[in-house]
Amino acid sequence: MHVIDSHTGGEPTRVILDGFPDLGSGPLSARAALLATEYREDYRAVVLEPRGQVAMVGALLVPPTDPTCVTGVIYFDVEAVLGMCGHGTIGLAATLYHMGRIGLGRHRIETPAGIVTVELPDANTVTVTNIESRRIATDVTLDVPGLGPVTGDVAYGGNWFFLVDPAPIQVAPENIRALTDAGVATREALADQKIGGAAGELIDHVIFYGPSQAEGVHSRNFVLCPDDAYDRSPCGTGCSARLACLAASGKLAEGEEIVQHSIIGSTYRLSWTPGPTGGVIPSITGQAYVMAEAQLLFDQADPFRRGIGS
Repeated sequence: MHVIDSHTGGEPTRVILDGFPDLGSGPLSARAALLATEYREDYRAVVLEPRGQVAMVGALLVPPTDPTCVTGVIYFDVEAVLGMCGHGTIGLAATLYHMGRIGLGRHRIETPAGIVTVELPDANTVTVTNIESRRIATDVTLDVPGLGPVTGDVAYGGNWFFLVDPAPIQVAPENIRALTDAGVATREALADQKIGGAAGELIDHVIFYGPSQAEGVHSRNFVLCPDDAYDRSPCGTGCSARLACLAASGKLAEGEEIVQHSIIGSTYRLSWTPGPTGGVIPSITGQAYVMAEAQLLFDQADPFRRGIGS
């Protein structure tokens, strides 16, 4: 299996170029569902240790259904096939440029959540224009064991999020373990209390916000992903959900740009324009760097060829 690895703000992306089972044709949403149900062992083997690592997101290149797109892509982590991935799209764009498959400028990419665009002014800087994002509930209060009442918003940015501002625990690197435990408990409380997306979808991402110590930065976030790993980047789909919440609350004007810090201090620049159905169209700018190109081997004699924990 031929792969190229990159990182976006510290969060790794592994792009699969070839060697994965063929998912056929048809809508990307249907191919993503097939990947989730029929090829779970295959995709998990790409990102699980010892071949991968806990924070890694895979990006499987597939033929697009829209001929104006440079590629189709399906994202996944160890626990879930994702509708969209912001850091992964930044990493994918830098990877495609590294390969010579795209040049500088603007390009369209098809994902299961819809078509997004990327714009590259240089080899490492990418602006993603995401799908329309929206807030569906505000000031939702949960009773979270060990934390007590936790209040947040439910929003969609390509994945479903519960956004908590201010966080119940200080958003600081020394609190990553405590924030992870709090995020898991909050996500479990959401499921137990039957709080989900617009059609009852599982909320599998939780974001905690706190102030940043850096001048000119809007806030610092901690993002819990479906596999219980934290996002090293500020999370592109999470920032899209955040923009929808800020816009809906009148806290960020159209076209106004803010800087979002991740828990490790990496940054995205964010802004929004109105969406066609009342949400927002997010703009997310970050940087990605290609780190490695490799052939993954799956030896039938290897007891861990499917990964540790498979």
